[in-house]
Amino acid sequence: MNRTGLVIALAVAAVAGVIFGLRPDLDLKLAGLFFDPERGGFWRSYDPTYLRARDAATWLITLVVMPAVVALVIKLVRPQRPLLIPGRAIVLMLVTLALGPGVVANLVFKEHWGRPRPIDVTEFGGTEHFRPWWDPRGDCPKNCSFVAGEPSGAFWTLAPAAVVPPQWRALAYGAALTFGAAVGVLRIVAGAHFFSDVVFAGVFSFLVIWLVHGLLYRWRRTRTSDAAVDGVLKRMIMSQRAALMRIRPGRRDPASAGTSEEQGKE
Repeated sequence: MNRTGLVIALAVAAVAGVIFGLRPDLDLKLAGLFFDPERGGFWRSYDPTYLRARDAATWLITLVVMPAVVALVIKLVRPQRPLLIPGRAIVLMLVTLALGPGVVANLVFKEHWGRPRPIDVTEFGGTEHFRPWWDPRGDCPKNCSFVAGEPSGAFWTLAPAAVVPPQWRALAYGAALTFGAAVGVLRIVAGAHFFSDVVFAGVFSFLVIWLVHGLLYRWRRTRTSDAAVDGVLKRMIMSQRAALMRIRPGRRDPASAGTSEEQGKE
């Protein structure tokens, strides 16, 4: 997550943006490679093998994020215990998952950028008019084509890749990019997204991760430590419990009770 990665991502966005902006028909031609009228159009969208691969990708993303979720839940239950995984890694993974695929892809773009999906455009037997990637004035009312949501989630795996041990980081980045591209291909062959939707899904996911990683790890004015994150979480949880105790007097805090018992034994 350095400046080189940022330059590459911006270069990819610029090249893809210009090419598919000047030649939007390329998106149609690439989607058309997987359209077969004799088999029902984008027949892979309901092919059992495709559906299993799509489910497997969703489960893989879930498995990748689960360590951060479990560590945070345990911290909520036992705030006195140190986090099971580094605090900054938890923040990076959960915040970028919420912002990238969640806010940027699904709430900002897919709900307001009216580009129809390939399966819905007239060129492939649909009723909506094709739009290039840069034009939000499409017929799609919601959950539209730009940008690709599931590939955004797949490219999000760049976030956990950024916090693996340095000797494995290049391999992890490669695996994350391969996974994101593979999920993107799955969605293209099913007529759910155009090629440019997938490219910008990867770019936007990377930019969100690059920004949050910089705030936590790289930039002097904002970077923090794992111990500091652990301490902030502990104070937040304990203060919230204290507030609940004031609202509901007579209820003992299990964490505080455990601490008092340990002190009594000493």
